[in-house]
Amino acid sequence: MKPLDFKDLIIFENEDFIVINKPPYIASLDERQADNTLSILRLAKAYSDDAQLCHRLDKETSGVLAIAKNPEAYRHLSMQFEHRETVKRYHAVVNGVHNFQGESVYLPILALPRDGVVKIDRAKGKEAETLFFTLKAYRQYTIVECLPITGRMHQIRIHLTCLKAPIVADSTYGGKPIYLSQLKRKFNLKKDTDEQPLMKRVALHAYSLTFHLLNGEEVKIEAPYPKDFEVLVKQLEKNG
Repeated sequence: MKPLDFKDLIIFENEDFIVINKPPYIASLDERQADNTLSILRLAKAYSDDAQLCHRLDKETSGVLAIAKNPEAYRHLSMQFEHRETVKRYHAVVNGVHNFQGESVYLPILALPRDGVVKIDRAKGKEAETLFFTLKAYRQYTIVECLPITGRMHQIRIHLTCLKAPIVADSTYGGKPIYLSQLKRKFNLKKDTDEQPLMKRVALHAYSLTFHLLNGEEVKIEAPYPKDFEVLVKQLEKNG
């Protein structure tokens, strides 16, 4: 594998902001482990000294991530996130066939930091809301567009589980892996080999982010699907 070049990730840049298409399996911030693995923040600071992440994505999640190049830009975008003036659109491949037409899940989420997971807790949880729209339904799976109104940890993942539509390969919240043999009627596996799932991570991609630049102009930045997500969608199109 060739080393990661931060410049290759950039999908928008001006004097205040860098927006990247984050690859999966890279943490947004430095992780607590001592192995000092790569993080987006570290790569961004090497590229632009004062870089600060304006939000974050789970390690497994790919897609749009906005980075401020200076303190003013950071404040400007952080306030938009806080006041819910940004629009975040995620695409997820979920188990089952669903017809969501602006389905709203408004259920409070409690983070369990020790376990690194969340649960729905009506008494102690923090307010959380997500809207869901079906983009395309297949025989056993659905591509769903998810609009988180709030920004809680694992919000989309647990809210989809509440709709009995867990994300493919999200074993934490009840999602099942997806195999080519489930899609193709004729499927031959080489002898003595185990079939690998089509998606080895939670099938969630931050597809677009809409926000205002410092001059007031509204921009909508879209991040193309990474290879693994694209392969999954192509197989669903072909065999789904």
